[in-house]
Amino acid sequence: MDKENQDSQDRPRRLDRPINPDRLYQLLLVLCGILLLAGFIDRGHPYFTLDGWFGFYAVFGFAAYSIIVVAGWLWRKLVMRPEDYYDR
Repeated sequence: MDKENQDSQDRPRRLDRPINPDRLYQLLLVLCGILLLAGFIDRGHPYFTLDGWFGFYAVFGFAAYSIIVVAGWLWRKLVMRPEDYYDR
């Protein structure tokens, strides 16, 4: 059992090679581009005026993500304890 565990730790992981994270990022960009272009083909059935705009969901998602990140940053400032809190 230890031999198998040791072998799996010695093997390089997929993302350890420097080229693979770049390929993953490029794949993500291509996928986002395809989904953005799909917005031209199928506009869907907008319920409100805003969600009928091209790229609305991309902008809305980016704004929501940005708000979550800023809220997390502010929350950390509010609840963060001193570094030596548990050493006292």
